[in-house]
Amino acid sequence: MTMDDLHDRGRENFAELVEDGTKRLDALFATVPALGELAVGTVYGHLHERPALDSRTREAATLATIVAAGMVGPPLSVHLRTGLASGLAPAEVCEVVVQTAAFAGFPRAVSAADQLNLLFEGHGLPIPPPPAPREVVLAYLGEPAAEVTEVLAEFPRTEVQATGPDRVLVSCFGDDAVPGAVLHCAVTGGEVTSVTVFRPR
Repeated sequence: MTMDDLHDRGRENFAELVEDGTKRLDALFATVPALGELAVGTVYGHLHERPALDSRTREAATLATIVAAGMVGPPLSVHLRTGLASGLAPAEVCEVVVQTAAFAGFPRAVSAADQLNLLFEGHGLPIPPPPAPREVVLAYLGEPAAEVTEVLAEFPRTEVQATGPDRVLVSCFGDDAVPGAVLHCAVTGGEVTSVTVFRPR
């Protein structure tokens, strides 16, 4: 695949993630279009489609790298947008900044937090954001509804994984490695709004 092909694919992928994405790319790289070809082709044409990481994980890693490098301009703004579009919850973006502070230093994390204040405000996101979906579900599992209490009594070991900005899967295990039940939890506004129980066996 040529660099032109990757660039075209990258523009298409970016346009799916960001409203007016192609216009934004054209404006960002108006002076240096060759840089746009390389950056968009590499990041959104090649890396975006590698199958080893899902989009949420890839964007979380990208945001951590941006914060660690101290880049609080367009890279942070762009990847906040694509991170949210890839299924990161606003609180997860904030947690990436907290995690990065321990390894890259507080000054860079504080600079990122300052910029996120402006970006969240510009996107109409609540400041501070509601708790992350995984955090909400972990609290819910401490005092679950009756139908979930029954499942957890039967399968007491759990693995909790957020799969989107409003979805969390809880795999419930007994004595073996195969889940005996899976809970699909919907989270809205910091609360579990519905739980569907699947019993795969």
